[in-house]
Amino acid sequence: MIPLYKLDRLPSGQRRRKLALLLAACERKLTDTPSPATSIDSACVVSPGVIDPGYLLGLVRLALVDDKMPPELREDIESLITEGLNDPVKINWLRLCNHTRHALLAAIGTFPAEWDLIVSESESSSSRAFFPGVSVYAEDIRSPFNLGSIFRTAEAFGVEKILLSPLCVPPTHTRAQRSAMGCIEYLHWERSALADIPSEIPVFALETGGISIEEFVFPNEGIVLIGSEELGLSSEALARATYGRVSIPMTGIKASLNVGVAFGILMQSWISYLECSLSKPF
Repeated sequence: MIPLYKLDRLPSGQRRRKLALLLAACERKLTDTPSPATSIDSACVVSPGVIDPGYLLGLVRLALVDDKMPPELREDIESLITEGLNDPVKINWLRLCNHTRHALLAAIGTFPAEWDLIVSESESSSSRAFFPGVSVYAEDIRSPFNLGSIFRTAEAFGVEKILLSPLCVPPTHTRAQRSAMGCIEYLHWERSALADIPSEIPVFALETGGISIEEFVFPNEGIVLIGSEELGLSSEALARATYGRVSIPMTGIKASLNVGVAFGILMQSWISYLECSLSKPF
C-alpha cells in the first residue's frame, strides 16, 4: 500500500485515481475476510492480518478533501464516519469503502455499470454448488450483453454447464464478461453443435406455443434450449427438444421478453421444482 503522506503529495487528478484503485483493493480484501473490527480508531486491523483501519480511514479522509466530489456523496460518507465514531460497533467498513470509491468515480467522471461489483477472490469453479446434470444450450445468441446475462443467471441458479452453438458470440467478448460479472471465469462452458448433444439426455425448449411453465414437469437432469434474440429457436432445435416445449404466459401487447429475462424465469421455475424433488445441489 502507498503511504498516506505520498498520496497527499500527488496532483489531485492522480491522487483521485490512485485512491479509487486502493479502495477497490480494500473492498476485495474485506469481501474475502468478513471479520470486522469493533472500533473505527482501533489499532487492530479491520480483518485479521489484512487492513489497518487507520490506513483505510486515512484513504477516506484524503478522498473527502477532493473539491470535485459531489456534495451529497460527501455528506453520505461523512455520516458513515460520524456513525462509526458515535457507535464503533456499528461501523460498516465495506459500505464506507464502497461509497467512497463510487464518490471518487463520480468526481473522475466514470460511472460503473450495474455489473461493476466486487467479486471475492476466494470464489472458484471448484467451490461453487450446482445441480448435477442441469445444463443450458444457447443457440445463436448474438448479443454479448445477453450472453453475459445468461451466464450470470446460470451461475446464480446452479447450472452445471453451458453449451454454446457455433454461431454464438464468444463469451470472452468484453461486454459479455462485464454483464456476466466474472461468472464466465468459473462456470464450465463449451462449444457444441445440436447433433453433438447425447441422445439419452432429456432436452426441452423454451419457446412459445408450448406447455405453460406453471404446468410443465421439469426433468431432474436435462438441457434447456434457448434461442436467438431475433429468430428464436431453429426448427432443428425444436425437433431436438424431444422432452417437450415450455412457454411463459404473457398478457402484454408485445408478449415478448428479452432472452436473458426469459431464461431467468425458466431457471427459477426449474430450480424450484428440483428443490421440491430429491435433486439437490452439491
